[in-house]
Amino acid sequence: MNAADQQILSLLNLMPPITLDEMSGIRLMNRLDTKYVASKYQLVELLRLVQDKYYVQETLGNRIIPYCTTYYDTDNHVFYMMHHNKHARRMKVRVRTYVASGLTFLEVKNKNNHARTKKKRIEVPSQDDFRNTEGVHELVQRKTGQNLDLLNAVVRNQFDRVTLVNKDKTERLTIDFNICFHNFETTHDHATDQLVIIELKRDGNVFSPVTNLLRDIHVHPTGFSKCCIGMALTDPGLKQNNFKPKLRNLQKINGRAFIDHEI
Repeated sequence: MNAADQQILSLLNLMPPITLDEMSGIRLMNRLDTKYVASKYQLVELLRLVQDKYYVQETLGNRIIPYCTTYYDTDNHVFYMMHHNKHARRMKVRVRTYVASGLTFLEVKNKNNHARTKKKRIEVPSQDDFRNTEGVHELVQRKTGQNLDLLNAVVRNQFDRVTLVNKDKTERLTIDFNICFHNFETTHDHATDQLVIIELKRDGNVFSPVTNLLRDIHVHPTGFSKCCIGMALTDPGLKQNNFKPKLRNLQKINGRAFIDHEI
């Protein structure tokens, strides 16, 4: 574990825990998402500021939880192009494994033209064995108009996630870092080093205590799709003009040296 990750873990260990059962009332399956892009240095600063304002999710004694997600798309990358071309309505089909619990789900995410995200999912046996699960074909067809048999694995990401819950239990803040990509079509791999993706998940535009704190450390809302950026980073043949500002920002984040602070 490097110095940045050690500081992150030390700060998380100072926060009060919350279990999955205690979080059951804030599923937020129909939600408003706001994403932020930061560095690990900024994440350390944020964790210092939220110590008395948030709980941290703890699963089997762990506060940093590994995830593995495989995204599926058509041969002509229709889902990727929806996002690249800035369609307000877009969708994703993925198989996500929550590594700590061992649970795997096929998930379909739909974002509408009001920036609201709806997610539907079905538990499946594993990353590779899911197509014969009852209901998965119907779910994909109903929510995307696509035939699951014609969707191929395009990119897989693995990352560590921290989940914070505000004291009123009205929102979740997911924090993803150590994100690595593997492209199934090009076989290319890419690691993102200092990149941190923060996502605020809440029902509607209710007040969130974290928005002002993020602004104070110069972290501002911005769109960022791990699926699409992962594809762009690992497949130079894809159209990616509209993603170039985000790719340049990622290079800028990784160019900053992490400054080791005392906890």
